[in-house]
Amino acid sequence: MLFLIDKNLRKAILQRGEFVDKQNIIVEYLTKLFPDAVCELNFSSPFELLIAVVLSAQCTDKRVNDVTKVLFAKYKNAQELANAKLQDVEEIIKPCGLYKNKAKHIVSASKDICEKFGGDIPKQREQIESLAGVGRKTANVVLSNLYNENVIAVDTHVLRVSNRLGLANTKSPLVCEKSLNKVFAKNLKQLHHRMVLFGRYYCKAKNPKCSDCELKTICKYYKG
Repeated sequence: MLFLIDKNLRKAILQRGEFVDKQNIIVEYLTKLFPDAVCELNFSSPFELLIAVVLSAQCTDKRVNDVTKVLFAKYKNAQELANAKLQDVEEIIKPCGLYKNKAKHIVSASKDICEKFGGDIPKQREQIESLAGVGRKTANVVLSNLYNENVIAVDTHVLRVSNRLGLANTKSPLVCEKSLNKVFAKNLKQLHHRMVLFGRYYCKAKNPKCSDCELKTICKYYKG
């Protein structure tokens, strides 16, 4: 799927008079902004990544990193967290919000990881999504970061950026994911990290930095 751009945009952004499609402009600019983009959640094992992503729901990565520093110091693997007292876990992860449900989820998921998957994070989507608190977004983060699957996780940042840039027109993360798959097709892991960082630091929900953005000419939000 190609998004044709007009002459003014071609001239304003590229200054070289040749045809370029919209997705290349986006990839080019995001790569320039974030050449070494990586996940901002801190983790040292597949288990820690999964737990951190579950905790990140409606919570900033910075706060999750503060919490997991304490959590993983006390519970070093899935078996230890599976045997944890729920109240102790709740107390540690309380700053993340929704802590009662999140505590139940990560303890339950830890038990299943130990009892059903031998202590390892499974590699199949269906098995990953069978874990408590794990939806499609979390599964995609795991599949992408741990197993190098060509998938993209659609969080609030990716969804917002996609709609503003005309890559999608939906409130549904799944519909947005399918649209991005069609538009970009490959290198979705790196695209995910760059779109997240772009949404987090530039294309913010409130007070986005539109005046400094080289994509404003193709941005529906800026035009509106």
